[in-house]
Amino acid sequence: MITLQFLRGTGWDSKLIEWFGHGAQFSHVDSILPDGSLLGSRSDVVMGVPEGVQIRPAAYVGQQKTLKIELPSTPEQEAEYYLFLNDQLGKPYDKRGIISFITGRNWQTPDAWFCSELVGTGLVRCGWFPHPLTTPTNKLDPAGLILAISAETNVNLS
Repeated sequence: MITLQFLRGTGWDSKLIEWFGHGAQFSHVDSILPDGSLLGSRSDVVMGVPEGVQIRPAAYVGQQKTLKIELPSTPEQEAEYYLFLNDQLGKPYDKRGIISFITGRNWQTPDAWFCSELVGTGLVRCGWFPHPLTTPTNKLDPAGLILAISAETNVNLS
């Protein structure tokens, strides 16, 4: 099982992401690791963990609104997904990510990651999506990722 946690941030950048995401109320996504820690890409230092693709303690979320989504997957898909994520550790945050909603950028370019780009690319690479994602090449925000995931009929939104 691949488990994701969407988060509603409180900063101006979170509000901007939500606005471009058509009010989906979530501005960030992490992958929940088996030990409960969170692997994702952030633009800020959180609990002493630097920006970029990092593993952060689950406690960093605090009281912010979250949505957990469990994605049924084969053991092979799960292993490939987490292998991909671990290979991305230490890569920088895609600072152009928010700007690219307007200006354009291929969201699967592996040199830097925005949170939903990282998760979406991981799901594509492990074969979780049965078909190629139909999304603008410059934008896979958290709202778009939730929409793509919800198109799969056997997903548990909890």
